[in-house]
Amino acid sequence: MRKIKSKIITLLLLVCMMAMLGGCEKNETSAVVNSEKEEEKLSIGMSFDSFVIERWARDRDIFVQAAKEMGAEVNVQNANGDVETQREQISYFIQKKVDVIVIVCIDSDALSDVIKSAKDADIKVIAYDRLINNADIDLYISFDNEMVGTLMGESLAKNIPKGGRVIMVGGSPLDNNVPMVENAFEKVMKDNGINIMGRMHCDGWRAELAADYIYSNRDKVSECDAIMCGNDNVASQVVNALAVQRIAGKILVTGQDADLEACQRIVEGTQIMTVYKPVEKLAHRAAECAVAMAEGKEISGSDLDTINNGKKDLPFVKLEPVMVTKENMDEVIIDSGFHSRDEVYLNIK
Repeated sequence: MRKIKSKIITLLLLVCMMAMLGGCEKNETSAVVNSEKEEEKLSIGMSFDSFVIERWARDRDIFVQAAKEMGAEVNVQNANGDVETQREQISYFIQKKVDVIVIVCIDSDALSDVIKSAKDADIKVIAYDRLINNADIDLYISFDNEMVGTLMGESLAKNIPKGGRVIMVGGSPLDNNVPMVENAFEKVMKDNGINIMGRMHCDGWRAELAADYIYSNRDKVSECDAIMCGNDNVASQVVNALAVQRIAGKILVTGQDADLEACQRIVEGTQIMTVYKPVEKLAHRAAECAVAMAEGKEISGSDLDTINNGKKDLPFVKLEPVMVTKENMDEVIIDSGFHSRDEVYLNIK
């Protein structure tokens, strides 16, 4: 009887040991699989100029979420408007051996050497919304910036008689998009016989410089018919300065980005238009391109064009902007869900 019990105990011990060994093998196999999955996960580095401009936070969130859904991790860095910081961030991404680097550049002409280092490390580079000049980037994705300037100009040409006068208050001269927008705007002004009586630029997109200009040039401002603003953040400062002088709404003001405050000003009558750039579409498309490039795939699509950045012809994913006025605010902004009706008409009773 004791021998039988001893055999049973021995068998049970053997079964337990085999189960434990099997479990260990399974756990070790799972650990290897999980490790391989982590290694296979795509990584994207994203460096932003700053988040001073309202829309950038929206671009970031949509891009990160879209990339995540496609199986990629995104490391977002904020350069706070400092070029050297942005260069350091790109170098950091190179050290981390990310698959793709996406850049919202501060200075379009200051990154060619660090981008060369990225390319030497076999890392793809995307210029997001702002073209990077004289650099070996792989893709530029943005809106049709010439159309942005054209839309601004056309909105004023419809409301200003021939011989009218306009002041241009632009964004950072280091932003390659700025001359593209302004050149197109100036062409519309010239074609319609409207005079540009003054201009300035907000270094680093510091919108408060626009207000300083308005205060320092009161006589010139009082004589103009309209002020073309580089974006809605600049327009905010301009309209506030005009309000102090009690002439807000008397001088036409343009902008771009469809910031909430700009949409509110349009329905209130202190800004004539803004240019809506569907950032959801831009950010999602950019995430698609980044993931495809990380996987070694070619970029394709009906929105694909080419552009020369001074170094080479490169693929340009070009999206169309839309003019927004009081007349189509509901259709373009509210119906699309970009801003809610309650937000836009907050101050309208």
